[in-house]
Amino acid sequence: MASPPPASEPSARKVALSVVVPVYDCAGTLVPLHERLTQILKPLVKSYEIVFVDDRSQDASWSVMRRLAAEDATVVACRLSKNVGQHLAITAGLEQCCGARAVVIDGDLQDPPETIPALLAAAKDGEGADIVFARRVRPHYAGGPTFGARLREKLFELLSGHKIPDEPGAFSLLSRRAIDAFLKYRERDRHYLILLHELGFEAREVDYVRETRLLGRPSTPATEAFNRRLAAMAFSSPRLLYFIVYTGFFLATLGLVAAAVLAVLFFTDEAVPDFAFTVAAQFLTAGVITVSLGAIGLYIGRLFEAARERPLYFIQDRIDAAAQLRKKLDIPMPMAPPRRTAKR
Repeated sequence: MASPPPASEPSARKVALSVVVPVYDCAGTLVPLHERLTQILKPLVKSYEIVFVDDRSQDASWSVMRRLAAEDATVVACRLSKNVGQHLAITAGLEQCCGARAVVIDGDLQDPPETIPALLAAAKDGEGADIVFARRVRPHYAGGPTFGARLREKLFELLSGHKIPDEPGAFSLLSRRAIDAFLKYRERDRHYLILLHELGFEAREVDYVRETRLLGRPSTPATEAFNRRLAAMAFSSPRLLYFIVYTGFFLATLGLVAAAVLAVLFFTDEAVPDFAFTVAAQFLTAGVITVSLGAIGLYIGRLFEAARERPLYFIQDRIDAAAQLRKKLDIPMPMAPPRRTAKR
């Protein structure tokens, strides 16, 4: 599938580090986030860019991003044509960035930018790593993660076949090789962390303490997040189908056992209602059929979406002051060196 056509092509300039920030209703935190990122990145790397991606926020986020892009040449502001969710917004940012490495960080300031040096150090340590995950060591739930949250994470881990870090989040660092590989995935229903694990590149983890939310509430409702992760899990692994098959066998076996028990009770002159056999068989059969059809329908629906080959998103506006100035002055962009293929 061809890449979604942006409002303007990403500049061919080369920077050492890109910071990709998916934004949804974060108008109150963008300015302090930009200030903290600037203070950290200036002495840390030779060159950098901050790519804000507005996922059609309902507040003044885009106005703040435009002002930041006008005042700071290192800021690239992109606005999607419609809301597509955090994971596709991250994809858009990675497709627009031009850094040798990229850090993905949320725009609500719960992920401290001061962790970025540790991510870079982990990526460069020894033989290096293509992916570095930032792992939360203190739960962001009040009083710790709920039992339901832990159960949900373990269930997704079981059915997707991928080990998801404890207290997962989008905060991470990718090498250019990992970015290019990630962008080859074109499915609409995606989960950022699941796809990173799918790449198979060497990965490391850096612990950090997540800060409390300064403004507003989580931008993604729990039910919507659950549905998106379920869709991504179904599209990334056939384990869900196997789980349905095993569940069907289990329920069928349970039905046979129940029928055998009822038969024993019947032939030993125990009082057994006449409809007991029918009700037990109907409930078990209906359960197996309903769950199986639901799983099949889920896969068929996702295959239908993939077969249509529609673009994942459209970038409505893109502001890159540095690129515009170079174009106006007719100064050629420093081109990135040819990308080397991995050694066999």
